[in-house]
Amino acid sequence: MPSKSKKFRYIFFLYWFLLAYILAALIFWFIALNRQNRQMTKYEMEQLDPADKNYQPALENIKSLEKRKTAQYLGEGVTFFLLIVAGAIFVFRAVRRELRISEQQQNFMIAITHELKTPISVAKLNLETMQKRKLDEHQQQRLIQTTLEETNRLNALCNNMLLSSQMEAGGYPFTNEETNISELISRCVQDFITRYPQQKIETAITPDIFINGDRLLLQILANNLIDNAIKYGPKELPVTVVLTEENDKIILRVQDLGKGIAAEERDKIFNKFYRVGNAATKSAKGTGLGLYLTKKIARQHNANITVTDNSPSGAIFTVILNSSIEKL
Repeated sequence: MPSKSKKFRYIFFLYWFLLAYILAALIFWFIALNRQNRQMTKYEMEQLDPADKNYQPALENIKSLEKRKTAQYLGEGVTFFLLIVAGAIFVFRAVRRELRISEQQQNFMIAITHELKTPISVAKLNLETMQKRKLDEHQQQRLIQTTLEETNRLNALCNNMLLSSQMEAGGYPFTNEETNISELISRCVQDFITRYPQQKIETAITPDIFINGDRLLLQILANNLIDNAIKYGPKELPVTVVLTEENDKIILRVQDLGKGIAAEERDKIFNKFYRVGNAATKSAKGTGLGLYLTKKIARQHNANITVTDNSPSGAIFTVILNSSIEKL
C-alpha cells in the first residue's frame, strides 16, 4: 500500500507539473503576441509622414488597432486559461474519485475474502473436531452453536451482497405488505441474543406497531444496524434498540457505546464499500455494504436515516419511517 500511495503521489505531481507547464506556455504566448503587436504598431507609426494631412487619423487608427489586438489576445488568453483550469479540475476530480472507488473496492475485496473465509474455516474446524474427537454433550453443543453463528453470519453477508446487486440493477421485487414491525424487531433482537449470548442487548420496543413495507428489507435493515452496533461497541457494554411511534412516524433507534463516528465521516459511511480507515488493518468485521444497503432500504421506504453522537460515547442510528407508505 505505501508503494501504491507513492505511485499516486508521483502521478499527481506529474499531472500538476504538466498543467503548470501548459499555463506557463499560455502566458508566454500572450506576452509574445502582445510584444509582437507593439512592435508592429511601432513599425507602422514609423512609416507615417507627420507632414501628411491624414497623419493624425492614421495614427489614431494604428493605436486603436493595437488596443483591439491587445483586447483580442487578452480575451482569448483568459478564455483558454479558464477552459484549461476548468478541464484540469474536472479531470483531477474524476481521476481522484476513480482512485478512491478503486481503493474502496480493493478494501472490499480484502474484507470480503476475510469475511467469507473465516466462517467456512470455523465451521470446518468445528466439524472436524466433532468427527475426530469424542466430546461430551456440552462441548458438542458449544461447537454446534459456534458453527451456527458463523453460518448465520455468512448467510447475512451473502444476503447483503445479493440484495445490493438486485437493488442496484432494479431487479428486486419490492413487496408492500402490512407488517408488525414491533414483532419483526423483537425477533431480530432475539436472533442476535442467541448468536451472541455474551452481548447484552437492551430494548424498549412499543408493541403492535404496524407499517406497510417489505418485510425482508425491513428485517435486513434492522439486522444491519444491530450487527453494526455489536461490531463497533465494547463487548462489556450494552447495545440499545428502541422502537416508538410518534405522530404517524415510526422511529427506530439503535445505540452503542463504542468510539462513535467523526462528524466528517457520517455521510461517507453510507457510501458503497466505504469503511473508516483501511480494511486491511481493521479488527472489526465488515465489508462496507451493510450501511450502504441500509440507507437504500430506508430510501425504498421513503424513510430518513441519520447518525448522531451517543452519551457518553458511541453512536445512535435513527431511522424515521412513515406508518403507511406507497410502493415506489
